[in-house]
Amino acid sequence: MTENEKIVRAAYETAERQDLEAFIDCFTPDGTLTDQSVAVTYQGRDVAKTVAVYAKAFPDMHRELFRMFEVGDTIVVELALQGTHKGPLDLPSGTVQPTGKRMDAPCCDVFRIRDGKIQSFNCYPSGTVVMEQLGLR
Repeated sequence: MTENEKIVRAAYETAERQDLEAFIDCFTPDGTLTDQSVAVTYQGRDVAKTVAVYAKAFPDMHRELFRMFEVGDTIVVELALQGTHKGPLDLPSGTVQPTGKRMDAPCCDVFRIRDGKIQSFNCYPSGTVVMEQLGLR
């Protein structure tokens, strides 16, 4: 396993534990996280907002990692976001009340690493699949 892959895996592990401070520490001070499903970019300490939002909505959230590809300072991850919608899901467009339904949605994450930390993290979840699985579409 390369150092860059270890950095990315550590970020996923902190998100699984819902350890927001440790997640923030995985990023460079100017690091960004972009949730492409809602077209929002977070920077600095705000990178942990997505972990907090999804932990509240899906307290059993799991990120099933399938494959990682590395090219230079870039890591691409194929994964699935899995969890049960038991809490409110706060989105920029409004709050989705709990449906009690299970989600198992494909996702692709792209990380750029700089100086041993995450410089940028772009998350591309399948919003359509999520909405269908939650019975919202």
